[in-house]
Amino acid sequence: MSAEQPPPLRIGNASGFYGDRFDAMREMLTGGPLDVLTGDYLAELTMLILGRDRQKDPGAGYARTFLRQLEECLGLAHERGVRIVANAGGLNPAGLADAVRQLADRLGVPVRVAHVEGDDLHSRYPDSLAAHAYLGGFGIAACLREGADVVVTGRVTDAALVTGPAVAHFGWEPGEYDRLAGSVVAGHVLECGAQATGGNYAFFGEGGALHPGFPLAELHEDGTCVITKHPGTGGLVDVGTVTAQLLYETAGARYAGPDVTARLDTVRLTQDGPDRVRVDRVRGEAPPPTLKVGVNRLGGFRNEVVFVLTGLEIESKAALVRSQMRDVFAKSRPAEVRWDLVRTDRPDASTEETASALLRLVVRDPVQENVGRVLSGAAVELALASYPGFHVLAPPGKGTPYGVFEGVYVPHGAVDHVAVLHDRRRITVPPAHDTAVLDDVPEPPLPEPLPPGPTRRVPLGLVAGARSGDKGGNANVGVWVRTDDAWRWLAHTLTVDRFRELLPETADLTVVRHVLPNLRALNFVVEGILGEGVASQHRFDPQAKALGEWLRSRHLDIPEVLL
Repeated sequence: MSAEQPPPLRIGNASGFYGDRFDAMREMLTGGPLDVLTGDYLAELTMLILGRDRQKDPGAGYARTFLRQLEECLGLAHERGVRIVANAGGLNPAGLADAVRQLADRLGVPVRVAHVEGDDLHSRYPDSLAAHAYLGGFGIAACLREGADVVVTGRVTDAALVTGPAVAHFGWEPGEYDRLAGSVVAGHVLECGAQATGGNYAFFGEGGALHPGFPLAELHEDGTCVITKHPGTGGLVDVGTVTAQLLYETAGARYAGPDVTARLDTVRLTQDGPDRVRVDRVRGEAPPPTLKVGVNRLGGFRNEVVFVLTGLEIESKAALVRSQMRDVFAKSRPAEVRWDLVRTDRPDASTEETASALLRLVVRDPVQENVGRVLSGAAVELALASYPGFHVLAPPGKGTPYGVFEGVYVPHGAVDHVAVLHDRRRITVPPAHDTAVLDDVPEPPLPEPLPPGPTRRVPLGLVAGARSGDKGGNANVGVWVRTDDAWRWLAHTLTVDRFRELLPETADLTVVRHVLPNLRALNFVVEGILGEGVASQHRFDPQAKALGEWLRSRHLDIPEVLL
């Protein structure tokens, strides 16, 4: 390596969500060399949970798990010279920073703790439980440049946990978009922990799914990186696992953030040895002129009853219950009533459970009384006066509050992005000086279709992987294949119309298809399928985690040459 080229920055991840594997921080610190260890603790639902926590206790609002992990690992990180960067501050990064300082004093570990603030926009949205702008990585970078050993933040973008350390280490400037975009892609791959190392992987039988290790990136000064994991840890890092995570919770070719817009259609992935994937050729553009703000509000109250229908005449039994409950709805008049009959039953079943179907009733209303004990009591009162074999999965309750998520946008200058250092000095982080409105990227040319030939009607998942997730009320389903011939078939076969046919729940919704030839992938965005976001629990799978697996299970006429 030349003298001009600094060594790569080794950045690991030890958390993909609040509640992830507790021992991952120790595993990452002891498993091999690292320069920086990151942790992502925040999601749309997490911010709502922390908002309710802080309503009860103004000193709360951060991820307490992080503190318990540091109790075991802060000394270890200090001994090994590993800096820790985490967004565990949630709604109260200053409070968490103080708690970490108190912990360090008690443990006798001499670390400098800094935090980033400015994301809290609750004063703009006073009727919300939490309203937070997604900040970029330059506040984190300022903390690290001033010598911080531990940096905690509130709501930054997930990728900022990697971009910030890279900016500090390599001295990148705000306009170096290709380098910044490379770090954003690396950060997006790392942010969900073991999802990049074989967790939640469509082809999980190919290795190591029992206890996958957590990922790390060897990030270079030019923005390229290698995704890998510590030697001897479980799981798998290959082009497929990295592709899956790249598609997770994204949309089109432009992946916008506060520091840079990364062009996902430029990413090249190549296997660089066992459990090593090189990521290069990433191009970046100026960020958009606005910052995303996640606004979480109390949406109202919901209640749920699941009736068990067993044996014969399932449809008639369901119709009877619905008719009997109609009089109750006429009195309480909940704003929303939803019935779903889930046919889990089988004919001539050998167990009672497999002879049974589930009839799920969900009601919502701004007033708790309209979904509360009047409704749940009515359901229970049918116990001896309804269909044969009547019972429910659990006694219904009084109705519980649910949240709704809204994504809104503000100008960069609307936030006061500040790095608060270990000595209480405050460094203001200027907003992006160059921005660009995001236009749609034209669909790239499709490959030549696969020549006609014999086909077999089999599940799509025999040739394609998928991963799905949520963004507010929308869901995305990324679908990819692993050979050029399979790509020639997929690109022409899996159209929006075919997607809607395979997933009938999307038939009346807006579905947008994005084509990513470098990844041999299609990314479908389904608008509105999740209602008002995960906290509203609009559907059976409220975060669309399994939407991709449902798609893979659907049958298509697939060319035999691909099988």
